[in-house]
Amino acid sequence: MTELEPIDPKTALELYLDQRRNEVTSSTLNAHRYRLSHFVRWATGDDSNDPRLEDMNDLSGRKLHEYRIWRREDGDLNTVSMQTQMSTLRVFMKFCEEIDAVPRNTHQKVRVPSVDNKKGARDEIVEPEKAIALLEHLDTYHYASQKHALMTIMWHTGARIGGVHSLDVKDFDENDMQLHFEHRPDTSTSLKNGINGERVVAVSDRGTRIIADYLAGHRDQVTDQHGRKPLITTRRGRPNKTTMRDWVYQMTQPCFYSRECPHDKSISDCEWRRHDKRAGCPSNNPPHDIRRGSITHYLSQDAPKQAVSDRMDVKSDTLDEHYDKRSEETKSEQRREYFT
Repeated sequence: MTELEPIDPKTALELYLDQRRNEVTSSTLNAHRYRLSHFVRWATGDDSNDPRLEDMNDLSGRKLHEYRIWRREDGDLNTVSMQTQMSTLRVFMKFCEEIDAVPRNTHQKVRVPSVDNKKGARDEIVEPEKAIALLEHLDTYHYASQKHALMTIMWHTGARIGGVHSLDVKDFDENDMQLHFEHRPDTSTSLKNGINGERVVAVSDRGTRIIADYLAGHRDQVTDQHGRKPLITTRRGRPNKTTMRDWVYQMTQPCFYSRECPHDKSISDCEWRRHDKRAGCPSNNPPHDIRRGSITHYLSQDAPKQAVSDRMDVKSDTLDEHYDKRSEETKSEQRREYFT
């Protein structure tokens, strides 16, 4: 049996990229660097002092499964994206086997999801009725709380969870009723489309009041590890994206905002409510369903497609393929007003 040689994930990645440099195009190399950088980020503990994997020798099937779940949730990735990410990871694992960094056949433990349809994307959205009911509940019982501010920003701007995570107090302009989304990877907050995702988004009068009242009375007066003042906070600083996703799963459970259960569960002893929020209630939603619902809602209100594209930081063709969930009947009726 070959003895493994200790090596940290970052060094292993550097060796892999150096090996592939003369084998693939620069665009492919950059794509592999980007995809595998998430594995290194996961291994190092996502900027924490508690690394998940210090030595590639210790990589196991269980740890690979943990990474797979983390990556799916961290990026809110659809099946196609996960297939691409995990396929690249499998190639990386084969290389690591060759240099005696991981146990033999580790690459076979990398689960690559199959795509059963052309798009491989989720179709679920948070319908306007659900969003309104949830916001009204927050307005009545949790006014200007962190979750109220989070849901208000997500629904009215259609921002990704990573975008909301990146916001600082200074990014909110109460006078001009705007939010400024900035790409700041050097201090641990990134926008999905990098600097191209930077934008200024107008906020409604109501949304502005909620955010302003949250900042005035309910925001924890904390800074993050880089000395920045996060807009959305916990008592310990800027919440990580996983925590923010858990808040969304909790809020979108019908029993949270309506005190009713469509699945005939007793709210007081419902195991979905008590335990794993993500894998639990069939009626709760991940953050991207809110984004998808918000985009569909604005399009249904006859907002110009280019304006929605710019506001939500999504290319027009991507918007058509993955985000516009209006029925053909709705589209037809909207067109009728222009041609009759």
